[in-house]
Amino acid sequence: MSKGNTFENDLLKLIFNATAIANIADNAASSPITNLYVSLHTADPGEAGDQTTSEATYTGYARVAVPRTAGGWTVTANSVSPAAAIEFPAVTGGSEAITHWAVGIASSGASKILYSGTVTPNIAVSAGVTPRLTTGSTITED
Repeated sequence: MSKGNTFENDLLKLIFNATAIANIADNAASSPITNLYVSLHTADPGEAGDQTTSEATYTGYARVAVPRTAGGWTVTANSVSPAAAIEFPAVTGGSEAITHWAVGIASSGASKILYSGTVTPNIAVSAGVTPRLTTGSTITED
């Protein structure tokens, strides 16, 4: 089974840009989610995980809100990437290797993961490092 290319692109636009899919799906009218929250992980959170699964714990860490708009995410050719680099708070203590990232729906807690993937190369964080995901970080529907 697979989705058609046009629908794959439409699905990504619905999730990341809050763009309705005509005659199929609308963005919530009364209280839509306006931001998605990007998290960093020290291991693959897996399909059964949530945003707290293997989430980074360095001192200063917090998830980063990215608007569900074309200004927050670029969707093209069945792929989505951040419209600008996603910069996380600088490390003020601790050290760990960031191997994965995820996109979810809450600023904290055990919220659902919409998509996750590997960080290549891994990011070794320690005091003074500011972790960053670039516009080259992509999620592809296929």
